[in-house]
Amino acid sequence: MSEKTIFKRIIDHEIPADIVYEDDQCLAFKDIAPKAPTHVLIIPKKEIATVDDLADEDAALIGHMWIVIRNLARDLGLEEGYRVIVNCKEAGGQEVPHLHYHLLGGRKMTWPPG
Repeated sequence: MSEKTIFKRIIDHEIPADIVYEDDQCLAFKDIAPKAPTHVLIIPKKEIATVDDLADEDAALIGHMWIVIRNLARDLGLEEGYRVIVNCKEAGGQEVPHLHYHLLGGRKMTWPPG
């Protein structure tokens, strides 16, 4: 059995996180190394390593997560705008092998991002 990712340990409440939202399908918490004044990570409770690992039956979960992201942006006062980022695999910038979205806001975003 493989070792739990840091995100799975957060889901299981084994390690602390500044959780801003949680329901039966996903969890959102503040990034410990924020890249913007608001930087929240949104993760599914289901262990899915990358975007490439999504199954067709995950469509409802992913749709739910986008609604959560929208609601969090509103709740966090990001009405001026925000960015949502998802990285896929190491070459795409993904550091933790558990699907996650970055919600960034509170400043003007620039392009290209990285």
